[in-house]
Amino acid sequence: MSTTSLALIVLVIGAAFFYLGQRSIIGQRESANVRPHSLPHYYGAWSGLVATIPALLLLVVLSVFDGVVFKQMVRDFYPPEILALSHMDQEIALAKVMNVVQGIRFGEVDPWIQAAGDAWIRWQSTSDQLITVITLAVSVLGGFFAYRQINPDFRSRNNVERIILWTLIVSSTVAIITTIGIVLSVLFESIRFFKLIPPQDFLFGLEWNPQFEGAERAGSGGGTATYGMIPMFVGTFLISAVALSVAVPVGLFSAIYLADYATPRVRAVVKPLLEILAGVPTVVYGFFAALTVAPFVKAVGESLGLEVASESALAAGLVMGVMIIPFISSLSDDVINAVPQALRDAAYGLGSTKSEAVRQVVLPAALPGIVAAIILAVSRAVGETMIVVMAAGLAANLSFNPLDAVTTVTSQIVTILVGDQEFESAKTLSAFALALMLIIITLGLNFFALQIVKKYREQYD
Repeated sequence: MSTTSLALIVLVIGAAFFYLGQRSIIGQRESANVRPHSLPHYYGAWSGLVATIPALLLLVVLSVFDGVVFKQMVRDFYPPEILALSHMDQEIALAKVMNVVQGIRFGEVDPWIQAAGDAWIRWQSTSDQLITVITLAVSVLGGFFAYRQINPDFRSRNNVERIILWTLIVSSTVAIITTIGIVLSVLFESIRFFKLIPPQDFLFGLEWNPQFEGAERAGSGGGTATYGMIPMFVGTFLISAVALSVAVPVGLFSAIYLADYATPRVRAVVKPLLEILAGVPTVVYGFFAALTVAPFVKAVGESLGLEVASESALAAGLVMGVMIIPFISSLSDDVINAVPQALRDAAYGLGSTKSEAVRQVVLPAALPGIVAAIILAVSRAVGETMIVVMAAGLAANLSFNPLDAVTTVTSQIVTILVGDQEFESAKTLSAFALALMLIIITLGLNFFALQIVKKYREQYD
């Protein structure tokens, strides 16, 4: 039985115990004519949660760790010559075994690989049966235990609130641990990169061309691999600046109009139309940028006597700005609407016009939310890849001219990590160094934005 099917069965069992627990306390209340401590649905929730949460947690743990155990067990099938190889070569051997497990075959399979794959299939079958039996048993026994505790004096509401509290704590902890894990994984690989390439060459280098590394190692010449990050970050911020110059005024003005000027009928039509933009796939924006905006920008520039590249930062930035308009307009609209109407009425009572009330009262009160919307838009712009690849190109040119072809950090990361990679080479490890610097710079921008908010926000009692 699949993990998803088993989880659904556990949820059904939890729903059944929810109903039984609720009916039990209602029956006890009517038969004994007593008032229970909590409302009936709390007793049902207690039974359902005890029948569901421990079983689901156990299912996740068993499903994750059975693969880890199998990887250790399958090493008994490795020939001595495989065990003598490096860790990477052993991982390749394990991948061949997994191909057999998944039914994927490429030519003749070594006997030990076939034997290991067959053993893995047997272990997986046995493990699935045990996990099913154990999970269902824990679910039923937990629900029965909780059901037996139901009586008018049982404080089910307190217990349910405690479960909810611990669920929130665990969820927050998982989110924090996940973030720390991502940062550490990038950090460790970056350290490996800086052991190969001097940090000063990476941080202050003005040329990025890792493509020569293979030729360099093969001794065929053709140039020297260089890993200067400055061109990518200049391109990233150039395209982002163009995008924000479009998205911030349009998005913010749209939000102000929808919140304070538009009639309910206009708002009901315009707001969904703006939010439709957020649902358009980025590849569609990329096609639009490459086939429509880029030729238009080139034609307009040439008509003005300017030299415009066929793939330019301006074209990519304009389309990216259109893409992130909904992020700013929708969030800013919600924040502006959250400002109490009493503040607006007070401003009108003092003789302010609508524009003065918006400028001097509403916007300062909504500043933290507006800045948060802009930060989200910046993160979206910095992390965009498809539009850049299709409209701005992949050339790591150091240029501050939006009419030139540039590239971004994320585009280079994707380019480096596409296909089979050797994780011992500086070229591959450079992607992690770029990611680390992008994380650091993004955190710095967020900190700067928070300081701006603290300085200029208006607080009202």
